[in-house]
Amino acid sequence: MFEKKHQPVLPLQSFIHRMVRHFLVAMGIVGLGLGIGVLGYHYIGALGWVDSILNASMILAGMGPVDALSSDAAKLFAAAYALFSGVLFLIGMGVMVAPVLHRFLHHFHLD
Repeated sequence: MFEKKHQPVLPLQSFIHRMVRHFLVAMGIVGLGLGIGVLGYHYIGALGWVDSILNASMILAGMGPVDALSSDAAKLFAAAYALFSGVLFLIGMGVMVAPVLHRFLHHFHLD
């Protein structure tokens, strides 16, 4: 996936394509996480679709829930989803930063 230390640095145009691919993968990861949250809030939390999207988006963005949840199952889901969202954020950022960090460190291995 990445060039080896004995290979030259990737040309800028190819690096931009790599960044776009990594961005799309990160957005897919975030989209999957958002979908899990929307379905959970809708079916477990008994919220409407729009409220489910709002709550899942706010949790995934790290801002906190909007609607109060009444059932214990919904509260447990919200707690698990909040922890899941924190890990998902770190994974997404890792996918986005990996090509930039690799390119930066690759410069140190060139002759």
